[in-house]
Amino acid sequence: MADAKVLEAQKWVNATYASVAGYVATPEDGRTGWSTMFALTRALQYELGIASLSSSFGPTTVGKLDERGGIKLDESNKNLVRIIQCACYCKGYEPGGINGNFGLPTQFAVTSLMSNAGLGDQLRGTVSSKVMKALLTMDAYTVVAGGTDSVRSIQQWLNGRYVVSRKNFFVIPCDGIFSRDVQKALYLAIQYELGMTDDQATGAFGPGTQAGLKAHTLSEGASGIFVNIFSAAMVFNRVRLSQGGFYGGFTGSFGAELTSAVKSFQKFSELPQTGSADFATWCQLLVSTGDPTRPGAGCDCITTITDARAQTLKAAGYRFVGRYLDEKPGGKLNKRIQPGELDTIFRNGLRVFPISQYYGGEVKYFSYPQGFDDALSAHAAAFGYGFDIGTVIYFGVDYDATQTDIDNNIIPYFQGVVAGLASQGKRYIHGVYGSRNVCTQVTKSTYARWSFVSGMSTGFSGNMGFALPENWSFNQIRTLTVGSGSGAIEIDNDVYKTGSDPAVGSVNNPVAPVDAFIEYVEKLYALATAYAAGGGKRNPNTLVLEFMRHEEYQNSQWQLLIGDLDWDFVDYVNKSGVQMIRQLRDPFYGIDLKVSHLAASINGEYLRGAAGGTAVKRGDVAGWAGDWMTFYGEWRRDSDSYSSGLTYCREKLAKLDGNGTFKLRDLIEDADSYNIAMRMLQNGTIVEEMRFNYLGGGYLSRFKRFFEGRFGSAGGAKAIAREALTSNDDAVIDAGRTYLIESTGGIPTLTPSMLPDGKLDEFCQGFADMLLQRVGDENSKARMLRATSAG
Repeated sequence: MADAKVLEAQKWVNATYASVAGYVATPEDGRTGWSTMFALTRALQYELGIASLSSSFGPTTVGKLDERGGIKLDESNKNLVRIIQCACYCKGYEPGGINGNFGLPTQFAVTSLMSNAGLGDQLRGTVSSKVMKALLTMDAYTVVAGGTDSVRSIQQWLNGRYVVSRKNFFVIPCDGIFSRDVQKALYLAIQYELGMTDDQATGAFGPGTQAGLKAHTLSEGASGIFVNIFSAAMVFNRVRLSQGGFYGGFTGSFGAELTSAVKSFQKFSELPQTGSADFATWCQLLVSTGDPTRPGAGCDCITTITDARAQTLKAAGYRFVGRYLDEKPGGKLNKRIQPGELDTIFRNGLRVFPISQYYGGEVKYFSYPQGFDDALSAHAAAFGYGFDIGTVIYFGVDYDATQTDIDNNIIPYFQGVVAGLASQGKRYIHGVYGSRNVCTQVTKSTYARWSFVSGMSTGFSGNMGFALPENWSFNQIRTLTVGSGSGAIEIDNDVYKTGSDPAVGSVNNPVAPVDAFIEYVEKLYALATAYAAGGGKRNPNTLVLEFMRHEEYQNSQWQLLIGDLDWDFVDYVNKSGVQMIRQLRDPFYGIDLKVSHLAASINGEYLRGAAGGTAVKRGDVAGWAGDWMTFYGEWRRDSDSYSSGLTYCREKLAKLDGNGTFKLRDLIEDADSYNIAMRMLQNGTIVEEMRFNYLGGGYLSRFKRFFEGRFGSAGGAKAIAREALTSNDDAVIDAGRTYLIESTGGIPTLTPSMLPDGKLDEFCQGFADMLLQRVGDENSKARMLRATSAG
């Protein structure tokens, strides 16, 4: 939205300097942006007597300001004061007009900015070169969307400690966002505290810095400046705590809380869980490679794996090998998997994770159509090698993509990849290779199952100021040669995240995991049919669902909600020798679904559900509504940090990873349970509907069918979501809701009635928006598939 004061500033600077050689006018649109800041920077340089004007506030501009002692309160050059006043308006501070008078309003505006930046609240008679430079950036000094107070407090601390005392430390943003500039500032802080001079401290994570950190291992009981810096790095890396939430304890004392958080970070990063700030942990917090000399269980290469090379890798501790599926005609690297190579790899006890990268070295390569085409080619290659359903293929972004590149090119490319794989029945799952930011953003937008991080590209902007993605599976940390003679091979060493992508240990398997699950359901259904024919009082569909849920969803609350189990049938199945299957890998997202939760939700929808309408039934609570109630309790628990329920939904609802109970996995189970139950009520069997949903393509429209069948419209979704949190027509639902909200919220009597209508309203809007986004994604894929078929 246009701002009248910003517009006034733009008009003044353009009118004043229009005839100056080298001045570049800013658009007069009332919107603060870099073009306005650059115009003001050139105006400043002109007033300082600099002949060659530039948009960069560089050493010459700093030097000229320092020579004159900054800009003082009694400044005689009124235009210098006006530039300050224009900058204040553009930064959101009120200087009292663009009048050239350095009076109290202007002093207060500059003082407010300095205070927000952690520089104290006194102007002390002068606007220094560093403060002037801060005024002429787009950096914010209050928390912005996505920022946190804990990060901002560290940014302010760094400014307060080093801006005045160190020549090359300039004001960093205090917006609550960890960024490349903030990471470099932390490097400088380490170097200063290690005793480096201003000239020695470069802000790079070089040998001197690393050597100094090796001498600063910290553990519980330690205190001092290095504990401050270490705990700051912990906050910046958004370390998840075992009890939920993120570590936010910026401190100078290494206590039990920090020790526990360090162990969580070390576990996540595949480091020994010492709880201490050892060298490997320092490195992992500060640079995308971590300690590049650490061993890795994974590797990737363009070289064919022979028996000798496979034996070299196995002896060196490697278990996973990344190999390329294909390359375009005319490719000169010969990097594709060779005939017989997979058998060689498997015979030597190694596993493979396939990579698809036809080019990917610059932004212009990436687009939706290119992603679609690459997915078709990758699918054909993977199918030709015999890779089984559910295999993750990593599609590569092999350059330093900026955020603009990611938004405009990379994400559309991966949306094309998803649609391309879907057009082939979604046999394979997409993963992403790239910088930390590329992996995080692609995962957020397209639900890439796993991330293969190009961590050894330490200079990538996408690796500086970004935490390791939640869904990382491999982190590429250095290139090396292992073995000798015929067994020698050059590889990229990759750290592997335990429990992530299992990779592939064989191909051309006759029975895929989904097939095995359907066979399991068929066996249960046959037993249920025989049991019912022998006098059982429940239909086979119900019996099968009861057995699949019996281990976890059978307590008194579930009995009240949807009824008891037939325990005699449970015994009957157990005696038959059928082995339980507790997880089902979703064929679209590659997420392991929890069979017991899926079955309990289907059971509830089948027995106590609602085909439509605004009333919330017990079957809803067994599925989506129960998860929604729990999520409400979590928001109320976190409301100090998230006053907006809409924002909370946008950031946390139905996401692939992270803390919380209502993840994407839960939404998939909720949608599938509703869809399967509704089809069963139309005389389908559990076997038929499981087969349709997971083998017959039902998963391609799961969210659309769930949304339209249960809610009907966005308004319906919002209204029914609200009804789930507020209705009191059913005492069982009311009691269950109270339990779910209080047990996750951690505070008694957390009821929606405590909230203003507007607050609850926007929270429920978040639920509707999330469903619409999922449906929109499905519709866009369907449109692309139709267009492809028509072509």
